[in-house]
Amino acid sequence: MSEIVRLYRYRSLLGSMRAVPADQLMDVLEISSATLKRDIAKLRDQLHVPIEFDRELGGYKLDPKRVEDELPGLWFSQGEILALVTIQQLLEQLQPGLLGAQLRPLHDRLTLLMEKHGLATQDVAKRIRIVSAGKRIVVAKCFEAIAAATMSRKRLKIWHFNRQNGITSEREVSPQRLVHYRDNWYMDAWCHLRDDLRNFSLDAVTKVEVMEIAAKELADKKIDEAVSAGYGIFNGAPQGWATLKFTPERARWVNGEIWHSMQESKTEADGSYVLSFPYSDDRELIGDIMRFGADVQVLAPPALRSKVQKSFLDAAAKYV
Repeated sequence: MSEIVRLYRYRSLLGSMRAVPADQLMDVLEISSATLKRDIAKLRDQLHVPIEFDRELGGYKLDPKRVEDELPGLWFSQGEILALVTIQQLLEQLQPGLLGAQLRPLHDRLTLLMEKHGLATQDVAKRIRIVSAGKRIVVAKCFEAIAAATMSRKRLKIWHFNRQNGITSEREVSPQRLVHYRDNWYMDAWCHLRDDLRNFSLDAVTKVEVMEIAAKELADKKIDEAVSAGYGIFNGAPQGWATLKFTPERARWVNGEIWHSMQESKTEADGSYVLSFPYSDDRELIGDIMRFGADVQVLAPPALRSKVQKSFLDAAAKYV
């Protein structure tokens, strides 16, 4: 009998709520006294099974006060149950409906455990709130298929809508990572059409098929170098460093923000804040700069400064 099978046998043997003598456990499981002690210690310390020894009854039994705090193969304390419900609530608020069907059995069981401990599940939803802006809807079935392929290391055939040219293209990709960035889901994947690493917005995937072909594996370091080198979600080698100067008033907010892991910053004598970081693609960056309006100035590079200036002038012209 394998160890994992044996450990699960304890649950059925002790499930009657009566104390089971050590000799009986050793006989049924065909183990020695030393193995029994190791098993009991592992069940208590690693799997958190509430086993106790009842001296009056002369045997082992489950703590009746905690026996209901169980999910298949696991026991949880009140704090752990609350943490699980909190995580589930956060996932649901990130993208309602994406994992609803898969999490429903867990949700129902957790609800019973919460009620047992006097913790109202509706209070979790009331006390935790994620406010999103610019969230785009992802088709649940597409998300589930992409997530499954990413975890099982299978290739995908996707139909992806390119917002720049308005064309939907069919791609065969090897998914590497799912990324939740600024309220939206993206997939870092090796594109077999372009023979390069690409980033796909999941809300732009209109159709997906999981293929019975192993996904191409990329080293984590290679992925990080490609997708984390520059500012924003767009991947590629950095084309330069952006240097921005924020007014003293805006600096009070910006100086606590992380724009990039390699950013450099300094505070001027007048309180203004100068921030520098590498960027690969200026599309997202220009939009982020413009939202600060007159509270930011692009110092470098000249090409980025010119593009931001033109964008502001074009915007102002629409209000003449």
